[in-house]
Amino acid sequence: MKKKLWKRGLFGFPAGMAIGEAITIVTSLRWGAGEYYPCVPQLAEVMGSEINAVALQAFMCGIVGMAFAMASVIWEMERWSIAKQTGIFFAVTAAVMMPVAYLMGWMGHGMKSAAVYFGIFTIIYIVLWMIQYVVFKYKLKKMNEKLHEG
Repeated sequence: MKKKLWKRGLFGFPAGMAIGEAITIVTSLRWGAGEYYPCVPQLAEVMGSEINAVALQAFMCGIVGMAFAMASVIWEMERWSIAKQTGIFFAVTAAVMMPVAYLMGWMGHGMKSAAVYFGIFTIIYIVLWMIQYVVFKYKLKKMNEKLHEG
């Protein structure tokens, strides 16, 4: 199990960095008015330079990717109910995502901002979970049909 966790984590780190970079491109295209914004200005200010901020942000995106990838083993716990898997995966990923988002300045530092960010995280989680659930049910149905044919 430990080997699987680390293997996934090592894949998840660069995947998280790539996703983080893709997000900066998309947000810059949407709100940058022709400019590229690799990080929030407040982070660059705190870090003393934009390059320091971007390096830290890339590392933290890697940590988030690593956490999500490592937490994916939760879905393989066959003795756990889907509700337990869902709850624990959500708790683990939120426990990593929220502090990183706070430290990187992706959300405001007030309670209201944290609540809004957590709400958005929760909504995205639910939507993605539902999509995966529907896809899994469809694949399971197709597998059962093939078993009954042959």
